[in-house]
Amino acid sequence: MCGRYQFTAEQSAEIQRIVQEIQARVGREIKTGEIYPTNQAPVLRVDDGAVRPQLLTWGFPLSGKPIINARAESAEEKALFRTSLQLQRCVIPSSGFFEWDGEKQKYLFRLPAELTLYMAGLYEERAGQKYYCILTTAANNSMRSVHDRMPLVLRRDQIDAWLQSAEEARKILHMVPPELEKTQTGAQLKLW
Repeated sequence: MCGRYQFTAEQSAEIQRIVQEIQARVGREIKTGEIYPTNQAPVLRVDDGAVRPQLLTWGFPLSGKPIINARAESAEEKALFRTSLQLQRCVIPSSGFFEWDGEKQKYLFRLPAELTLYMAGLYEERAGQKYYCILTTAANNSMRSVHDRMPLVLRRDQIDAWLQSAEEARKILHMVPPELEKTQTGAQLKLW
């Protein structure tokens, strides 16, 4: 499950490059920091044969409620995601993602020794507007103590395969994501 993630340019040259490229294209500053559902945020997708960052809205609109996540295990079977999985895959760059445990403690998850964390996603277009959602999978050992689901995290060397090969993308859907490091971010809500 991923309901918020972090997109900050201060520490990551890759995210700085993405922000600069999009801002030059759209002619205005874009939101950075904590990204919420329905925010516009950068994703990487194939456009005219090249991988380029573009500004899309987080959440497939469905009956007034945005669908922000799709289960990797069942995305091929669901009509809402099937075409996107086949033809419209994207990658969501981030500084990490947030999750809350059963005690409502907020944690930031990041890749150890990496400044950018990439999440597998899908996008679709409706009425000229593009929307994306994040694929989730069963939590690995680094995440399980906080939540039973996590984003499908991609290694940098998997980005092109995810974006450009439907066959490779199907394999990636069933992989175990890399181990992450967690940091408690919110104020402690209760004492032990």
